[in-house]
Amino acid sequence: MIMRLLPELGEDPAVYDAGLIRRVVLAMAQANSSVSARAMTAALRAYLRFLVARGACQPWLDQAVPTIPQWRLSTMPRYLPKADIERLIASCDLTKPHGVRDRAILLLVARLGLRAGDIADMRLDDIAWAHGTLRVRGKSRQETDLPLPQDAGDALHDYLERIRPAVDDELVFLRSVAPFRPLNHRSTVSSIVRSAIRRAGIPDPPSSGAHLLRHSAATSMLREGATLEAIGAVLRHSSPDTTAHYAKVDLAMLRQVVQPWPEVSSC
Repeated sequence: MIMRLLPELGEDPAVYDAGLIRRVVLAMAQANSSVSARAMTAALRAYLRFLVARGACQPWLDQAVPTIPQWRLSTMPRYLPKADIERLIASCDLTKPHGVRDRAILLLVARLGLRAGDIADMRLDDIAWAHGTLRVRGKSRQETDLPLPQDAGDALHDYLERIRPAVDDELVFLRSVAPFRPLNHRSTVSSIVRSAIRRAGIPDPPSSGAHLLRHSAATSMLREGATLEAIGAVLRHSSPDTTAHYAKVDLAMLRQVVQPWPEVSSC
């Protein structure tokens, strides 16, 4: 990152000043995303402290690096309409082993908002058939029992009974061709979602991967009347602020609280 900034900063740190630092950062921020810009400003501050420690530039120049603003929850959730979710699930070819497996995965992600890691790490003893629940661990490794929807449970049962290779492995989802190793990479689960989006012919999806279906599940639950607290419990959010992100797509509720645009009197 520093190498990208050096042509603008110049080769002689002794002539660096606050004005130069700010001009370079502002120009860089306009040409890059906010995420990249924040990473580059962090690298620049570290570089300037290194130069100060070497006595190569003026002290405190790192304080001249402006802060790139970041507003939490400022973007809209990326999701697919319910009809597109059903098309995506229906695109699986149930005459092939991987189609049965993929349909079970897609239903679990779409109905429960599971993460790719939840699917990859799912174990056989996580499924409580008698109680109709599924144990998931998530990022914090804290166990949560979620209700297993009927269609997702049926698809999962069909995969385990007919398709899953009879190998000694405690993980649920395995490769459909030998060697029958687990799907122990999150990217593999996201690839299954991307392939389903492509098969379903969904044009211009807002994003791809398992997280798109997670956002879609939350949006669907909200529009069907679920509270933000209930959605946060299903998605296992550690903070209610994260769940509040989805309030932006509750158009029915927003119409009730929106204020009329104030009339502007003519001069």
